[in-house]
Formats: sequence, C-alpha cells, structure tokens
Amino acid sequence: MLSCHDWGPKTSSFVPSLFHNSIRVLCNANTSEGFKPSKDASLPEINLFTGEMTSLGGPSPSKRTTLAFFAGRLHGHIRSLLLKRWKNNDTDIQVYETLPRGVSYIEMLRNSKFCLCPSGYEVASPRVVEAIYAECVPVLISDGYIPPFSDVLNWKAFSVEIKVKDIPRIKEILMGISSSHYVRMQRRVKMAQRHFVVNDPPKRYDVFHMTLHSLWLRRLNIRVADYYS
Repeated sequence: MLSCHDWGPKTSSFVPSLFHNSIRVLCNANTSEGFKPSKDASLPEINLFTGEMTSLGGPSPSKRTTLAFFAGRLHGHIRSLLLKRWKNNDTDIQVYETLPRGVSYIEMLRNSKFCLCPSGYEVASPRVVEAIYAECVPVLISDGYIPPFSDVLNWKAFSVEIKVKDIPRIKEILMGISSSHYVRMQRRVKMAQRHFVVNDPPKRYDVFHMTLHSLWLRRLNIRVADYYS
C-alpha cells in the first residue's frame, strides 16, 4: 500500500490484516505511529508545483552566504518551538513564517548552507527533497522519523539530524561543523540527488527505482496469507 497523504498510516491501522501483513510505503514514516522499518518503506515527500521538475543545483559552498534557512507555517509543536526560538532572532539562522515580499524561496534554499527541515503535523516534509534539489545540506528536526532509502543511503553522510530538545542549540551545532566536513557533506548531497529525482519515464537509480528497491528488500519480511481461501 502506497500513500503520501496523512491518511495513509491512520487508515491502514483500522485494517489489522493490512497493517500487519502488507508493506506500507509511506511519506509519514513515523515509528511512534506504528511504522516498522523492517516491514514498511519510507517514501520521500515531493512537491512538484507544476507537475514538472524544476532546475536542480545551486552555488558552490563558498558562495552560500546564509548559514541556515527555514520558511513555513506553524504546523505542529516542533515548528512552534523553532519559530519561537529563531524567528527574527539571528541573521545566521534565518527562520520565517512568511517570506518578505520579493524574496524567492528557491533562491533562499540555494544560497543557504543548511536547510532546516522540521516536521509539521506529520513527520515528513517536502523540504527535505527541496533542500537536496538545491544542493543544500538538509537538517532533519523530528522525533521518530525514518528517512527514505535508509537501507542503502547513509543519511549521516549528507544531512544533519537534530533532536527536538536541541532546537535552541541549532546554531551551535551547525557552527561546530568544520568547513572541510561541510564541503564533503554538500558534495554527498549532490551525489544523492539523483535518487530523489522524478523522471517520466523512470530512469535508473531515480526515486521510482529506489522505491522499488525498498520494496524488494522487504519482500522476505512479509508473509502473504490468502484471506479468501
């Protein structure tokens, strides 16, 4: 069962045979809501505004002038904590609920070294893929989130994971990453990018094939029963 909408985990929980005996491919891969990494697969949340891919890439690390960036509405307690601590508080950590008129969201992503990706009402956020498209190192701020394709991708190599309790320490944590380490992380974001790209028709190693690979890895962990016999 595949679902990128919030209803996916909740709906499947009302059907025990589906919940326990199927591979659920979910954007909201939340272990606190019954997501089981050995059985279920995490799907990247991708927001294609026009139905087509926007241009990929961004400036080199030396030309990215903003340390960290986030813009988004108050969805859930994690974003409330983030905005309360960092909104209009530090020029290095640029956090907005609404971007000022004339400021481009995409350009802000491209000009930032780190892109903050806090969970909203649900753990998944399209900002993770938006950051990867802009070759900005994603900063995952969540509780219980299993990033996509974790079976084969080492997320620690190209992203930063920050616990919710450490939101006040975001600047300290990011400033503690050396320039050489950041350059390596950013290079790995560029390498991982192709695994999150949507192609029509699909191409090798893109998001379609990565999702199929996630299913293939889990096929032996599921015992398929014939409920109609």
